[in-house]
Amino acid sequence: MKKKRTFREWIKSRDGQQVLVMFLFMVVPLVLLFVFTYLPFGKMFGFSFYNMKYVGERKFVGLKNYIKVFQRDDCFGALKLSLYYMVGSVVQLAIALYLATILSFKVKGGAVFKGFMFFPFLINGIAIGFIFKFFYTRGFVFDTVLQWCGFQLDNLPYWLKDQRINNFSLVGTSVWRYFGQNMVLFIGAIMSVDSELYEAAMLDGANRFQQFKYIIMPSIKTIITLNVILSITGSLSAFEPPFVITDGANGTGTYFIVMHQIAHTQQKVGLASAMAIVLLVIIFVVTILQKLFFKYVFRNAEDEDPLAAKKREKAVARSIKKQERLAAKGGR
Repeated sequence: MKKKRTFREWIKSRDGQQVLVMFLFMVVPLVLLFVFTYLPFGKMFGFSFYNMKYVGERKFVGLKNYIKVFQRDDCFGALKLSLYYMVGSVVQLAIALYLATILSFKVKGGAVFKGFMFFPFLINGIAIGFIFKFFYTRGFVFDTVLQWCGFQLDNLPYWLKDQRINNFSLVGTSVWRYFGQNMVLFIGAIMSVDSELYEAAMLDGANRFQQFKYIIMPSIKTIITLNVILSITGSLSAFEPPFVITDGANGTGTYFIVMHQIAHTQQKVGLASAMAIVLLVIIFVVTILQKLFFKYVFRNAEDEDPLAAKKREKAVARSIKKQERLAAKGGR
């Protein structure tokens, strides 16, 4: 009769060790996620219903904080600046996709160029802010370069003070930093496309633009959707460039900067918590709308997956070769 093992013996056994490892790998991340993410979020959601500071008594005000978010110009009005960053994210993705399409094929010095373009993403956001703060300062780097090109300093605008252009200057900083990351993601997706598809398309007489439209775009639709969602949601929560470069002055205060000032300078923790919840809801709605939009845009790509397209292109290529052979025999 087999002797029944004690709990200590079972834990020390191979089976017990496997169960213990699986349990720890499953439970520990969930505990950390709950303690450092869901629990603070729940506390913040509770704070949004109170008029309170970090220290002192709390007064329950219900939905008044949420109403104030939409009534105060410095709260909800700051979201208008996100439109600048949304436009910049579209430009950023267009540049990244264009360069990725070129660099996915054999190009002289392509590897070096990829490294240079990806390097800004590796730099800390605060450091980039200080770099561009001096870059845009009157009479410094950017103005000097423009003077070399023939422009007069007196005719140049104040890149960080002029409210007609300062937000575009800050958006340019974000585009410079993040388009390299998007480019690398696009390159990885494009290089995974079967090269035989391009060969079949060339035999069918397709030019480069048609190959991009009918082969590359449908094949990398998942990465395109992911990059657009990350870029648009990121534009809603822009913080580092305007905070470090201008500190939100001269009409550059984004939603996150206003929320930071309300929470830490004015000590209105309840209102700042309500702003965070409102932003979360907006990002959630925007993400759903983007997914629905891309589902509509790529509806034809979903009907015919890349494998089916590959088979169709091969059939066309075989048909063309057969016709060429028949034409060659007829010529004889």
